[in-house]
Amino acid sequence: MAEFFESKTGEEQRRRRSRKGEARRAEILSAAMRRFAEDGYQNAAIGDVARDVGLSLPGLLHHFPTKVDLLLAILDKRDLECESFIGPYRSDLRGLLKGMVEVFRRNAEMIEVVRAFAILNAESLMKDHPAKAWFLDRATQLQNDIAATFELAVADGSIDRKINGKAMAAELIAVMDGLQMLWLRDPTRFDMVDGLEAYVGRLLASLGLEG
Repeated sequence: MAEFFESKTGEEQRRRRSRKGEARRAEILSAAMRRFAEDGYQNAAIGDVARDVGLSLPGLLHHFPTKVDLLLAILDKRDLECESFIGPYRSDLRGLLKGMVEVFRRNAEMIEVVRAFAILNAESLMKDHPAKAWFLDRATQLQNDIAATFELAVADGSIDRKINGKAMAAELIAVMDGLQMLWLRDPTRFDMVDGLEAYVGRLLASLGLEG
């Protein structure tokens, strides 16, 4: 009985340590996103991130051995959040377009995160940037996924068969990126959610999917 109690207690302690470690990692990621938004990835110092969360540099490196590891963890977390939000609509064009408006609505409540990603996206165009491949893969996959949803709608007769899914996907991404940039420039004067909602409304009407 004593051995069972000790074993159970040890397991509970490990779970508590694991939860504490996960909470600390989330705190570090949030602080890093703020730093990347303010300074850009290239200029941000990992030591500053450590100080922001009250850790020594070795303490932070225990969780993320390099700044690249920290960057990739942020990118992966962000991608999982977006996927969980619009993933269920992949076979429903109207749902997908409406879902993207909801993603914008959620993003409007976290401007620092959106700004950090916009800066990282622009920086990733530089030669040998550690996120270059990630952003390229993400952009390619996003266009392919949106195009596939358009193509499903063409195949089942929901929209005109002459519609080019790849071209529509590129247009939609360009509109979203442009609206987001206008909002980041001055969020007090421009509402990106209203902008995307109006565009999606016009697009659905032109496709015969309004309502």
